[in-house]
Amino acid sequence: MNTGGRLVAGSHNRNEFVLINAEEGSRIKSVTELSGQICQICGDEIELTPDGEPFVACNECAFPVCRPCYEYERREGNQACPQCKTRYKRIKGSPRVEGDEEEDGIDDLDHEFDYGHLVPFGGQQAGDSGRGLHSSRSGDPTQKEFDSPLDPQIPLLTYHDEDADISPDRHALIVPPSSHGSRVHPVPYTDPSVPVQPRPMAPQKDIAVYGYGSVAWKARMDEWKKKNGDKLQVVKHQGGSDSGKGGDELDDSDVLMMDEGRQPLSRKLPIPSSKINPYRMIIVLRLVILGLFFHYRILHPVNNAYGLWLTSVICEIWFAVSWILDQFPKWHPIKRETYLDRLSLRYEKEGKPSELAAVDVYVSTVDPMKEPPLITANTVLSILAVDYPVDRVSCYVSDDGAAMLTFEALSETSEFAKRWVPFCKKYSIEPRAPEWYFSQKMDYLKNKVNPEFVRERRAMKREYEEFKVKINALVAKAQKVPEEGWTMQDGTPWPGNNVRDHPGMIQVFLGHTEDHEDLNEYEEKEQCRLPRLVYVSREKRPGYEHHKKAGAMNALIRVSAVISNAPYLLNVDCDHYINNSKALREAMCFMMDPTVGKKICYVQFPQRFDGIDRHDRYSNRNVVFFDINMKGLDGIQGPIYVGTGCVFRRHALYGYDAPKKKKRPSRTCNCWPKWCCCLCFRSRKNKRNKIAEKSKKTKNRETSKQIHALENIEDGVEDFKEKSAEMSQVKLEKKFGASPLFIASTRKENGGLPEDAGSPAFLLSEAIQVISCGYEDKTEWGKEVGWIYGSVTEDILTGFKMHCHGWRSVYCIPKRPAFKGSAPINLSDRLHQVLRWALGSVEIFLSRHCPIWYGYGGGLKWLERFSYINSVVYPWTSIPLLIYCTLPAICLLTGKFIVPEISNYASILFMALFISIAATGILEMQWGGVGIDDWWRNEQFWVIGGVSSHLFALFQGLLKVLAGVNTNFTVTSKAADDGEFSELYIFKWTSLLIAPMTLLIINVIGVVVGVSDAINNGYDSWGPLFGRLFFAFWVIIHLYPFLKGLLGKQDRMPTIILVWSILLASILTLLWVRINPFVNRDGPVLEVCGLNCD
Repeated sequence: MNTGGRLVAGSHNRNEFVLINAEEGSRIKSVTELSGQICQICGDEIELTPDGEPFVACNECAFPVCRPCYEYERREGNQACPQCKTRYKRIKGSPRVEGDEEEDGIDDLDHEFDYGHLVPFGGQQAGDSGRGLHSSRSGDPTQKEFDSPLDPQIPLLTYHDEDADISPDRHALIVPPSSHGSRVHPVPYTDPSVPVQPRPMAPQKDIAVYGYGSVAWKARMDEWKKKNGDKLQVVKHQGGSDSGKGGDELDDSDVLMMDEGRQPLSRKLPIPSSKINPYRMIIVLRLVILGLFFHYRILHPVNNAYGLWLTSVICEIWFAVSWILDQFPKWHPIKRETYLDRLSLRYEKEGKPSELAAVDVYVSTVDPMKEPPLITANTVLSILAVDYPVDRVSCYVSDDGAAMLTFEALSETSEFAKRWVPFCKKYSIEPRAPEWYFSQKMDYLKNKVNPEFVRERRAMKREYEEFKVKINALVAKAQKVPEEGWTMQDGTPWPGNNVRDHPGMIQVFLGHTEDHEDLNEYEEKEQCRLPRLVYVSREKRPGYEHHKKAGAMNALIRVSAVISNAPYLLNVDCDHYINNSKALREAMCFMMDPTVGKKICYVQFPQRFDGIDRHDRYSNRNVVFFDINMKGLDGIQGPIYVGTGCVFRRHALYGYDAPKKKKRPSRTCNCWPKWCCCLCFRSRKNKRNKIAEKSKKTKNRETSKQIHALENIEDGVEDFKEKSAEMSQVKLEKKFGASPLFIASTRKENGGLPEDAGSPAFLLSEAIQVISCGYEDKTEWGKEVGWIYGSVTEDILTGFKMHCHGWRSVYCIPKRPAFKGSAPINLSDRLHQVLRWALGSVEIFLSRHCPIWYGYGGGLKWLERFSYINSVVYPWTSIPLLIYCTLPAICLLTGKFIVPEISNYASILFMALFISIAATGILEMQWGGVGIDDWWRNEQFWVIGGVSSHLFALFQGLLKVLAGVNTNFTVTSKAADDGEFSELYIFKWTSLLIAPMTLLIINVIGVVVGVSDAINNGYDSWGPLFGRLFFAFWVIIHLYPFLKGLLGKQDRMPTIILVWSILLASILTLLWVRINPFVNRDGPVLEVCGLNCD
């Protein structure tokens, strides 16, 4: 055998020989200068083809692979490129493998299926021929055929275990000691004519000494193929194969499915450049126009109305700053797309338990009279019926009002769920909240010809109607509270009779192993299993601060950590049901993504609403914020948390920092010019010298200390471990509280209870402890852990703290909305909702967590900080907005204006400014997918809410923070007519209506006075009037939805409107008399009559 001075290795259980270069002189000469590429599998140079070109294995991505590795991958591997996963095509000169396509002009027809060299060692037949690579010292390898059979005297190499049939002196072949392996390829066995000296392989030496890299590589390949086989079980069919292939061989569809499971679970979809680039250009152009506009405004004051001019300029500067804070976070908007099929391929294998992460779902409610129990029940039913593994979902309902009505309603809900959930999963219906499913205006028989479905749907609808009757009966009964309070069925008083003083309560209604009486009615028992359902009401005592919703959510965090401890949490309001049963899977596509999931703290879904009128008069849908602003934030560091419809990482809520991103390696000198290399080398050399000197000094100082400390090391190690464990336990207790079980659960980043958790009774007793009212004392709950206290809008503050810790969030918009809820659609309720949000922003602005001065040095990005600053500063815009909306009326009544006589240059500036504002809005609507109606309603309500709710929130926040005075605005409601959107026409008088009503009246008066004055003074006065009228009509048009809300239905007139109308008429009459437009300002003109009356 002619080996050319190289090692020949083989194995009795392998189908190939391995030819390894032994000495430097016998190696194939380098072709790096010619090809410039190295094989990414074995590290060897890539040879040249007969045409002088480098060998290319994959025509799609040109991933550098040498020919032997290419042929081995086609013969033994998955026959695909390691980089792009494209199936390798047969290259001229390579043997065929199964699955190759038929090609025209095939070469070497006689030997394209020649695998004679692959005969097993144990059973060689005479007449079998071998094929190999023969390499001379100076040339490239060429293929030759050998007619002689393989030499049976060749020693065989064993790996790990020795064969009993082989003598010990023939276990390995080696070459002289100076040899070393450099080329490792699974190439065919060559000429066996060269004699070699056998020597057994020493097991204590590293296998790399003998050059057996290819053998280890083959073992790794076997292990890799075994893992792939496990992954492919999800796509394999049970039973034998019709094609007669072996169990280890995979067809193309299996490989494609396996590769699909390895792909990312989501991807970013950037806005097309044809939409985003013009948008950015308009933003920059608008900045330039703003600069020119303020240059003109400041340099051209109005001398006869200096106060009005100065006030308007200050307001305009504030509006410009507010626009910058709102605009630049939308500089890089993105969309996202998820792949639910890949999630299933990766984490749900056929015949094995699901590997999807567990999720704890939180539902919060307070007053069942304001939050109807039927709405809460529908939300809970949609959660229990979610399309997710049953043993991975737990639902926790927080009753912060300790109402027995909520408890009884939840008990009825758990019973109805035993019928509703299997029905949903059996027929895959959407949505899975029964109230909205049965109220859909659709033909449920469409594309469903199964008579069993029709029958069961009708039966289920009857059962739901009975369920509604039970819930409504409970509500009617709860209207009259007994004097002694409520009592339970066993006669004991209800613990929550006193809402402000009651113990903690926990009731587990459903579990993962719930028994059912009617299992025989369904084909699969899996459909009848229900997630865990837990009722929680935290302890409340006088003298303790309970922190409203934020405190209730933190109590749920601790309870769920003790009972289930899922690594992910979903929180929804009681009126937000799951509209898309795959919502949890959508979130897991981000959270469980192995590449980007570790840095994601939460996945926020947009809020969508039911029961809103078609025109959305008061911008309840808030489409501009959810479809434009939030997409822009997703391109920076992620959207802000909006309080509901959000999936959290539990570890992030515990106040931990995000995983540190590995630093990229610094640039090497070959990336810079030669003169930079010299400087770089000198700086590195000086740096190394300094480090070496410093290390020498420290070593000399520490040597003496180490010598004296050596004697005490053994005695001090155990004491040090005990002290460190005690110190860490003390720190954790100061941070999380005094529950050992809860502290142990915080260490489990991937969820799950500790191994020594104890019995269910012990878990419940520990859960009662963690919801006690004094548990959070002297801990970091509400400061650094959980939902953050200090504001009624705890959502903004909680998300802001997470982003300051370096986490990022993700905005997920599925095709089918994930969650839907109800919104207040009448004017008064809508204004009070906005008032609460604005009050929370004022509280954050006046706290230490204000994003203007908090969180520097952390992981918060600058554009993300701009967004948070805008979210807490916007209530302050109400003052300049109120003043600016008053200016048109003042200008019309006084005859003055905030702008001097307009020149051609000023006209161009004003026109350019208005055009840029309109162009920005149009382009935002284009890439955000927002209609012009939604955009215009948002602009109108920005003015309505700004001069009412934001203004009152500002003064209320100042009184609360600075003076400690809590001011509440009460709402008095009137009866409404029945019918669709009847709530829209409910009129509720509130103090919030005073400011916008006053603005509307004075601007209408100003228009009347201005027009009357122009009519009286003649043609010359109409020119200056147009600017004032445009200004006033801008205010009136923005307040038009407010005027419609005041009028209510067209066939009725509220008394308050009648009173204001009389007052308005009186004011107009007095002003008309004062102005007296039909009398000349210089007095009456007396002329001599020309008639002779005598």
